[in-house]
Order: sequence, then C-alpha cells, then structure tokens
Amino acid sequence: MKRVSPFLAGLLFGIGLCVSGMIHPSKVLAFLDLAGAWDPSLAFVMGGAVAVAFVAFRVAARRGASLAGRPIELPTAKAIDARLIGGSAIFGVGWGLVGLCPGPAIANLGFLDRRAALFVLCMIIGMGLYRALAALPAPAAYAEAPLDG
Repeated sequence: MKRVSPFLAGLLFGIGLCVSGMIHPSKVLAFLDLAGAWDPSLAFVMGGAVAVAFVAFRVAARRGASLAGRPIELPTAKAIDARLIGGSAIFGVGWGLVGLCPGPAIANLGFLDRRAALFVLCMIIGMGLYRALAALPAPAAYAEAPLDG
C-alpha cells in the first residue's frame, strides 16, 4: 500500500486534469483571457479542486500519517515575503504565456506533446538552478549578526 496509494493518487490527479481540459493550453489561455474570448468553464474545475482540497486538508490535519505511512507535514508559514511574491509572479507569467503549469505539463507527456516536454525540461533545469543557488553560501551582508552584540 505504501507504493500503490501515491501512484493511484497521481493517476487520479492526471485523469482529472485530462477530463477537465486543464492539459489543453488553448483552454487555459481562453480562461485567462478576461478581455477577449473568455471561457469560464475552468472556474468550475478550480471550485471543485478547492472543495476537495478543503476536505482533504481537514482530514490530513486529524491523521498522524499518510496512507503511505509517512508523517503528514502541513505548511506552517504565514509570511508573505519577496520570495513568495516573486515565485508567484514567475509561475503566473509562465502559466499565462504558455497555458501550462507543472501538473498538466507532466500529464501531457503521456500524450507525447513536444511543447509539454520542452516545458518539463525547462522546469527541471529551473529546479536544478534553484537548488544550485540555494546551496551557495549567503553573502556576508546577509549573514546573521553575532548574538553577543
């Protein structure tokens, strides 16, 4: 069960993306085009996702471990900082330009979509770049001040 439940959850998520149309960049871009030929149908997809996530997070908060046996770690950060705003902006601009975000892009790999493959490749490069930069030592200006004053 430890290996089956994550696979089934991912499979269900991917099927949901396919059925909802989220894997079609043209549909996503039409949803984002408020001033043009706006397609509001994805609003129902988002509403359904929020409802399911609401219930799932409530259940997860009560459980000690996932179905895979791992501890459930819910986010605790509440600060809105430059990293959150910058990351959100990069995600939003990328979503608006291409019509794909990570989940639908990965689901599109199953359909051998070359554009999605390029997107996923760039996503992997970006994650690698982030890890490489995060591993660098902080500049002296950002180092913590000594506690003894």
